[in-house]
Amino acid sequence: MERIDTDVVIVGAGAAGLTAATKLVNAGRSVVVLEARDRVGGRLWTDTIEGAMLEIGGQWVSPDQDALIETLDELGLETYSRYREGENVYIDKDGVRRLFEGEIFPVPAKTEGEIVGLIEKLDALVAQIDPDEPWAHPKAKELDEISFAHWLETQTDDDEARLNIGMFIAGAMLTKPDHAFSALQALLMAASAGSFSNLVDADFILDKRVVGGLQQVPLGLAERLGERIRLGQPVRTIRWAQSVGGQGDAVGHGVVAVTDSLEVHADRVILAVPPILISRISYEPPLPRRQHQLHQHLSMGFVIKVHAVYETPFWRDSGLSGTAFSPYELCHEAYDNTNHDDPRGTLVGFVSDEEADGVFSLSAEERKARILESISHYYGEQALTPVVYYESDWGSEEWTRGAYAASFDMGGLARYGADLRTPVGPIHFACSDMAGKGYQHVDGAIRMGRLVADAILEGR
Repeated sequence: MERIDTDVVIVGAGAAGLTAATKLVNAGRSVVVLEARDRVGGRLWTDTIEGAMLEIGGQWVSPDQDALIETLDELGLETYSRYREGENVYIDKDGVRRLFEGEIFPVPAKTEGEIVGLIEKLDALVAQIDPDEPWAHPKAKELDEISFAHWLETQTDDDEARLNIGMFIAGAMLTKPDHAFSALQALLMAASAGSFSNLVDADFILDKRVVGGLQQVPLGLAERLGERIRLGQPVRTIRWAQSVGGQGDAVGHGVVAVTDSLEVHADRVILAVPPILISRISYEPPLPRRQHQLHQHLSMGFVIKVHAVYETPFWRDSGLSGTAFSPYELCHEAYDNTNHDDPRGTLVGFVSDEEADGVFSLSAEERKARILESISHYYGEQALTPVVYYESDWGSEEWTRGAYAASFDMGGLARYGADLRTPVGPIHFACSDMAGKGYQHVDGAIRMGRLVADAILEGR
């Protein structure tokens, strides 16, 4: 077995791991990055499917994502605005298709008032939440012990208002039913974006895209790191030295990361992988009890990202922006996702959580027909016949196992959140799932990569 000696070994060549590696190398440290896949990027993946460039993973850039924007500038990457000219589409509970402009859906006046009121209440609560320490809120435990669905029920009896507000957190972000995560977890999601209003503003949260795809970020970082990155090297075991303090806390002095063909000996290791994969690695000695418990209270969401490419962006001819929503549709949201300078038109739609479970019980042909039928309710019959159709199914990815990110179960955030990023001896953790600002976005991954690199450089 080949042996490599280095200062820091990094597990995972996504944005967090590559950012940490870059900062450490620039500071004069030696690094080795071990990546299980045969590519870099993690949940950023731009690929060509049947001649069409598709953003299989993350893709959007919002104006508050300072860390990502700085990285784009450093790499010389260009951005362009998402197409948003024209009217949006909303489908109500009776299946009636309505056109609208602005952020508020065309719902009855009473429901509109309830939606606006809920947004104001959530913005007020979010303003009290530190995204880096949501568990520090005076009512964190109380908010973490009720589901977001239950919290909404305590605020309004308007079912359509609850469904629409829930859709922005449950379907569009955490990709879990709103009875499955807490009010505190929902507030963290909103706080990570600056406010709940930002989450409901598609023109803000889905502002721009990167020319050539967002995977250009990890690809650009990887190019600079060169042979320090070793692909196809899933880490099976981490051996780490420890001494035991008075409270049983592990204080480490060295680490060995073992793959099927490598042993990498280092002073520190950064686990830059989704939290649910941390327990896939064997540890000698085992991680502390707190870590074992913590990771049993985290799980990935689940969403199908649907790509449909057409000869032209036909919806624009009808004066449509391509933006569409409905909490009553199989595909609960969709957008114009046409690539930069591409004469063809691309729509991207999303099928989340329990709805995604349901369509995956069907054959591929039946699933495609059901999803395209739902999309056609927004855009008309032309949507039924794309020239390219593709489903991003991250739940089937061995080294991801869901999308978009991991979140805590009921009570888990207040109970374990403070331990999520805490190093264990020489073992450090960095991932977008652990971020405060930029949580579950590449911006958060970059922030976490910088944070953990700084900690190592400062000897923490």
